[in-house]
Amino acid sequence: MTRRAKKRSEREPTITLINIVFLMLVFFLVAGTVSRPIETTLRLVHTADLEGAPPPDALVLHPDGRMAYRGAPVENAAGFAAELDVEDRALVRLLPDRDLPAARLVETGRVLRAAGVERVVIVTEQGPRP
Repeated sequence: MTRRAKKRSEREPTITLINIVFLMLVFFLVAGTVSRPIETTLRLVHTADLEGAPPPDALVLHPDGRMAYRGAPVENAAGFAAELDVEDRALVRLLPDRDLPAARLVETGRVLRAAGVERVVIVTEQGPRP
């Protein structure tokens, strides 16, 4: 009696490998952490009472429409931009009052851009981060 040898299929164990990798992925997602937790005894710095100073080179916009630059009154935004040096026209910072109407702020930015200012940046106070 001769025994016939069973033919084994030569298939790759890719499904098994995929299952193992997937299980390892799930395990490490559940068991691991992305970053170390903050120590429970640590107290972070509280900055609510800090006094911030506005940048000295900002164009200040008051709620009644007045403008000032470095303490001197500014009559209009177009004239202000025309008096700036070429380097200073690259960036103008606006420091609007909280009660300034948004339309007035947008209009001032448009006038500055039309007068040759390349970038207009609005300076605000930093609020609390979540």
